[in-house]
Amino acid sequence: MPSKFEKYKDDFEKLSQESTLLYESFLHACYGQEFKDAIIERFGGDEAETQNYISSLPDFKSTYQEWYSESLALIKQLLPDRLNDFIRHYQKPKSRKEITFENYRIEDALQGLMITRNGHEVKADAKSAVPHLKQQIAILDSLKKRFESSLFDIKQLVQADVLDSELDSASLLSKHKFYRAAGAVAGVVLEKHLAEVCSQHGITVRKKYPTIADLNETLKSKDVISTSQWRFNQHLADIRNLCDHNKEKEPTKEDVDGLIEGVTKVIKTVF
Repeated sequence: MPSKFEKYKDDFEKLSQESTLLYESFLHACYGQEFKDAIIERFGGDEAETQNYISSLPDFKSTYQEWYSESLALIKQLLPDRLNDFIRHYQKPKSRKEITFENYRIEDALQGLMITRNGHEVKADAKSAVPHLKQQIAILDSLKKRFESSLFDIKQLVQADVLDSELDSASLLSKHKFYRAAGAVAGVVLEKHLAEVCSQHGITVRKKYPTIADLNETLKSKDVISTSQWRFNQHLADIRNLCDHNKEKEPTKEDVDGLIEGVTKVIKTVF
C-alpha cells in the first residue's frame, strides 16, 4: 500500500481517538456536575475512577483548534465534498445578524459567548455548539468507510507519491545546473496535478491535450481556485514556458528553484 495511504490512515486513527476525549471534554465544560453524574453511573458509582477519568480529559479550548486544523487537512484531501460542511459547523455565519441557538457555532463557544434574553434567560451558549462538534466528529468518522472499502480510490494518493518523487528529480537536476530540464519536469508535475484537480471536481476539459494555462483557466471559471491562485499558477506556467520554449533567454537557478518551490506548494494546497 502506498506510504501516503498509510500516513493518512494513521492520521485518521489518531484524530478519531482524540475526538472521543475532546467531545467528552466539551460536555464536561458545558454541563459540569450533570456530566460528572453520568460518568459516575458509567463507572458503577466509583467516584475515584470518575475523577481520574475527568482529570485525564484534555482542555477543550486549548486542544480543539489543533484537532480542527488537522482534521480539516485530512478531510480536504480525502473527502473534499464534505469540507464546507465541516467548516460550517465551526465558523460563525457571515450573514448572521443576531445570534440564536440555530446559528451559534463552535467558534462562539471558544470565545465564551453567551446570549441572554431579559438579562437572565439563556438564548444560546456553549451547549448550543455541542451538536456541531458531534457532526464534525461524524464527518471525520465517515472517512473510516473509505479506508475499509475495497472501492476506496487510491489513485490520488499514488499520484501524490509520484509527483513528490518527480519534484525531487527536478531539484536534483537544478542542483547539477540542468535548469531547462528541471523546469520542464516541474512543469509536467504542475500540469498533472491541475488535471487531477479537474478530475476530482468532475470537470471536463474539452481539449485533448490541455496546457497548464487551459487547466488553470478552467479551474478559475468553475470557482475551484481564487483569482490570486490563478495568477500564481500562471506565473509558474510562464517560468515553465521559459524552460521549454524560449531559446533566446536562459532560465536562471532562481527561476527554476522558484518554479519547483511553487509547484510543491500548489500540490499541497490546491485540491
